[in-house]
Amino acid sequence: MNAQTRRLAAEQAASPADAAYAGSTFAEVRDALFAGPRYYDVWGGPGRPPLPVHPLRLRDLLRGALCRGHYPFARAAERTVDSRADLRWGPDGKGVRRLLHPNGVCLTGTWEVTEPTAYSGYFRQGSTGLVVGRYSTGGRTRRGEPRSLALVAKLYPTTDPADPVKYRPASLITQEDFGGPGSAYVNDAELRNAPDTHAWRRGLTAAAMLAVTGLVLRRADVKPTFRQLHEIAELGKPAGEPTRSPEFLRLLVDEAQPRVPGDRIDFRDEVLAQIYDPGDPQPRRRLVFHVEVSDSGESRGPLFFQRRIVTDWRRIGRLVFTEAVASHNGDFVVHFHHPAWRTDRNDPATAVREARRRSG
Repeated sequence: MNAQTRRLAAEQAASPADAAYAGSTFAEVRDALFAGPRYYDVWGGPGRPPLPVHPLRLRDLLRGALCRGHYPFARAAERTVDSRADLRWGPDGKGVRRLLHPNGVCLTGTWEVTEPTAYSGYFRQGSTGLVVGRYSTGGRTRRGEPRSLALVAKLYPTTDPADPVKYRPASLITQEDFGGPGSAYVNDAELRNAPDTHAWRRGLTAAAMLAVTGLVLRRADVKPTFRQLHEIAELGKPAGEPTRSPEFLRLLVDEAQPRVPGDRIDFRDEVLAQIYDPGDPQPRRRLVFHVEVSDSGESRGPLFFQRRIVTDWRRIGRLVFTEAVASHNGDFVVHFHHPAWRTDRNDPATAVREARRRSG
């Protein structure tokens, strides 16, 4: 093993700073995303260069794969489950390169549950909270290219952007079909916590990357293509109250949201154009997603060719984004924790990774 591989593995692994994490404020994370260096002074200004594209390559996922205990991608997969850190500044204060979904645009807004539900925590009717999200792609960035759009988010149990309390926000992880080819417009993407997987749709290299990703994530946390929702169902929940979480969730862009034209537009420009006018730093619109949940569904097929049949979707609220930014810290510093898999999603004692850790 060479020194570079060992260094990369150490950067991707959970660090002492991750272990010392004690929560964050919404303002702390929001300010880090909007701080310099941004990729632009004002988005869409005249003569601006295109947004940078950080490569997503098979060789990056495989680097060090034969180095037992020092495989960077495996360390990264374990860290996304084990670390609740919201910001990872890295050894040089500039963050750490993402191995998956390296290109994204970050957003802030609110989570609102407006309809009666049988669930607990922030799935209960009347729940409102601040959200930090990141819209990204598995694959390439431009319309017409093979890609799979994704949205992850942190939900804070407060509506005050200046709230000084450090919270451990709940994580929401959603994506469209892992195999793509991906929706041409963000308006058409169905983002689910349990997407389909049709590995062949993005070509041989992408299928190989999906295979590597699936195997590595499965070793880290059992279900690589299914992210449970129990953290939201336990956010703000009184101690002693049973957890009641939906099994499935999807996000759908509001039907009235404008469609941004452009044959080869970058998805980040498309998301920014939903909120801003070119050259104008003030938000002029909102990007609205409907939140729908279900407890009726099943998975069919093996890991890389999996289809999920979900019925009885119920619309319970909205995710409303009011500002967005593409920045270095949004691509290298902000960290989105993946909820650990439970054999019973409503019982913390059934967390599989924790049981493995206890058993040695």
